[in-house]
Amino acid sequence: MAEAQTVIEVKGLMKKYGDFTAVNGVDFEVYRGEVFGLLGPNGAGKTTTMEMIEGLRRPDGGTARVAGFDTQTDLRKVKQVIGVQLQSTSLFELLKVREIVRMYASFYPESVPIEPLLDDMILREKVNDRVKNLSGGQKQRLAIALALVNDPQVVFLDEPTTGLDPQARRTLWDIVLRLKEQGKTIVLSTHYMEEAHVLCDRICLMDSGQVIALDTPRSLVSSLQSDSAIEFRLTEEEGGLPEAQARELLDQLRSVREVKQADLRKDVFVLYTDQLQASLIDLIQRAEAGGWRIIDLQTRTATLEDVFIHMTGKSLREA
Repeated sequence: MAEAQTVIEVKGLMKKYGDFTAVNGVDFEVYRGEVFGLLGPNGAGKTTTMEMIEGLRRPDGGTARVAGFDTQTDLRKVKQVIGVQLQSTSLFELLKVREIVRMYASFYPESVPIEPLLDDMILREKVNDRVKNLSGGQKQRLAIALALVNDPQVVFLDEPTTGLDPQARRTLWDIVLRLKEQGKTIVLSTHYMEEAHVLCDRICLMDSGQVIALDTPRSLVSSLQSDSAIEFRLTEEEGGLPEAQARELLDQLRSVREVKQADLRKDVFVLYTDQLQASLIDLIQRAEAGGWRIIDLQTRTATLEDVFIHMTGKSLREA
């Protein structure tokens, strides 16, 4: 297997707004032809990091290079090799789809053929519709088409499926995977763990402006050393179970590697185990012996959400 070729190199990127540090010394590399995910909660620094790499924001420290070009000293060349779909794209509402794509194509010395691009974005039937009449998913696909009109080496997609219904989200997933098949390098930010797991070759997990983990989805989940998670609530017959008693019970369970509680709901527990059956049997037996009820019990395989909880003590949704 050929050695991976680095197409983006980020070293020590920092961005401050007054006393607040939005991005704090971020380092990573992105390889040619991969889908690289920035995964984290809102406010983790994903968008600010992407905008510094794109040359839209000037970093207060560190460097970023795209295809060998420095984003601060060679910005014109960087713009020639990237395509950007912003988290919030303002389009000319009264223009027709074909008109706006042609307009964007005119900004570049060379551009891809418009009709095949609209076909790829599933917009052929909308070419004569005004932008204001498009659905949310269609507007997002149009924004991606505009990011691709110059045939970029690297495509930045900033939370492209936020606010979309499940069907529109799946359609965009298919488009991202097709772009990868075409050899594009894609940097994708998201706070949806399933999206990151499905699309990304590697994931950079961010929180509070810092990189807390970077690896393949499978390796990140494997780092928990627990195949399964058991999620439930514990109560006594006459009310809630005191937290100290619950922890004492759960810490005694066999085959359980770690016990976690939800940040916002302290009565919800998650047990991580690589012996699901043994842990379940032990949990049920001890609860029955103590006169406690198990409520809302569910079992599942460990996920990227669990990795984030393990590393930060909070979930992606709560953060």
